Amino acid sequence: MTPLDSLALSRGTVDRLTEKRSDREWLDAAWADPATRVLVVSDGQALVRIDDEQAALVLVPPDQAPDGTRFLLGQDADGVVYFGVSGPLPPLPDGVRPAPLREVGALLGDRDAGLLTHAVALANWHDTHTHCPVDGTPTVVGPGGHFTVCPKDGTEHFPRTDPAVIMLVTDPDDRALLARNAAWPGRRVSILAGFVDPGESAEHAVIREVAEETQIKVTNVRYVGSQPWPMPRSLMLGFRADAPAGQAIVVDREEIAEAYWFSRDELVAAIKAREIALPPPVSIARQIIEQWYGAPLPSTWSDRR
Repeated sequence: MTPLDSLALSRGTVDRLTEKRSDREWLDAAWADPATRVLVVSDGQALVRIDDEQAALVLVPPDQAPDGTRFLLGQDADGVVYFGVSGPLPPLPDGVRPAPLREVGALLGDRDAGLLTHAVALANWHDTHTHCPVDGTPTVVGPGGHFTVCPKDGTEHFPRTDPAVIMLVTDPDDRALLARNAAWPGRRVSILAGFVDPGESAEHAVIREVAEETQIKVTNVRYVGSQPWPMPRSLMLGFRADAPAGQAIVVDREEIAEAYWFSRDELVAAIKAREIALPPPVSIARQIIEQWYGAPLPSTWSDRR
């Protein structure tokens, strides 16, 4: 099976410079450089300019960045250093507006997609992990913004990523299993997904989650690709799996409202009739579905949240 490529949020051209994250002298010099550019993130949104289904981030020099939690994002091939700041968004120039990663991730170029995904992930972590989990003391942000330190006991704390599996199940007729989460509006469907349990492999999580959500037993679990999903802190691990014949779909109506098998023709007919809405192009779910289908599909699920 060909691995997934061109996943919207798995792109990036900037060197993350992990070796500089604790080098305070280098970080201070980079911040003082007027050529440095800063991406400001507030509540998961950044300023973007959208034109003809393409988007670009609005970056500012350090002296125009607001106060807030600062973190190093990296350096490009031209030597430009990028920081992120979690703080109030700058004033809006003409033609610019705030937008969330879900909406614009697929519209951004490779550099900007990587910068925004990285910045949103770190901002979400800093905004929600402000105290030491050992003794509750407010933590201090490390020099590069990629860890915090408890001033009381000296422990260091690092950003958390929650692994989740997302999988397309097909039957012997090569029909795809799509489901609607009970919390979604009526037409939205996607492939099945769930978080990896502690002490569990990703492959076992695929088998468990499919069985829990539909009572379908699957075999031949195989990995197809991954994509960060920092809303707020997931890493989506994409899989395909096979469902042996003769099984009935049974959903609990609480987490999963309904689930059905779709042939390719049935899927297209349901989309055109507006009976179902697929996930947006920014999601790995959409890419896995289109890989199975063999071509791009029309989008009917709004990318705006």
